[in-house]
Amino acid sequence: MINWNKKGLIYTVDDRLPWAHTHAQIPTVDVLNENRLGIFFSSRDYANRSLIARMEVDARNPTDILDIRKEPLFPLGRLGTFDDCGAMPSSIVTWKGLSYLYYIGWNVRNTVPYHNAIGLAVSEDGGRSYHRMFEGPVMDRTAEEPYFCATSCIRIENGVWRNWYLSCTGWETIEGHPEPRYHLKYAESSDGIHWHREGRVAIDYASPEEGGIVRASICKDGDLYRMWYSYRSNANYRTERSKSYRIGYAESGDGLLWTRLDDFAGIAPSDEGWDSFMLAYPEVVIVGNRRYMFYNGNGFGQSGFGYAEAAS
Repeated sequence: MINWNKKGLIYTVDDRLPWAHTHAQIPTVDVLNENRLGIFFSSRDYANRSLIARMEVDARNPTDILDIRKEPLFPLGRLGTFDDCGAMPSSIVTWKGLSYLYYIGWNVRNTVPYHNAIGLAVSEDGGRSYHRMFEGPVMDRTAEEPYFCATSCIRIENGVWRNWYLSCTGWETIEGHPEPRYHLKYAESSDGIHWHREGRVAIDYASPEEGGIVRASICKDGDLYRMWYSYRSNANYRTERSKSYRIGYAESGDGLLWTRLDDFAGIAPSDEGWDSFMLAYPEVVIVGNRRYMFYNGNGFGQSGFGYAEAAS
């Protein structure tokens, strides 16, 4: 079991991002070197549209923000495309000198509140700038998965691109409001663009009362795959602390068959403060001999994001 020592809040919305009104969601980390980390996250503008921001922090003390980009990473998608209402980061990998940023595109809907799909942006200059690789998504609903897909965790092993992603299994009306239910599935690719999906479930619902499993983050220790993610109840997760997002944990020998061990996640809400109600969207990275977890707190990131360090 890995226990996490909380180190504090890194960032919440302030005047360093003039376009940002609320939230700093889904911290997504690019390990630049042992001294410097790039962190992507999404904030919402005054029209409640998510855009991707980027900062760099000191890898030895991630609360020390070294630089923050004042403009969004790229603008909203063209009218009618999958990300014309918002974009949020999800996973980043480097391959053959290019940085690939997988992100979540947002559309506002009529019968349900929203639709998500997975897009891809690329950097050819070491991460200084990004542009969409395509106007459309690289993963979306299919005949077998008819609702939506969202957060992804991409790892490249022996030339195989492996993806543990959120897959919505349906919408349910709860107290007059449509609520999505989603868990984690697995896909593979030879190029990071065209994905082979067989509907393989990675982390399934623990009970009928569980409503959301989201944002896998995977580290491999020798032959052991470790996954952290967040999970919530199906109802009242916005208003009841005990039903809101918590960070879970699972282990696997091959990255395909997983055993849920949520009691061994090693981190829980604080008694008070920015992460006292909710823990969500973990990102675990190894930097030198340190292991960090970046995560969101209350309000799905409305209170910002912080980090914890694995106890030695």
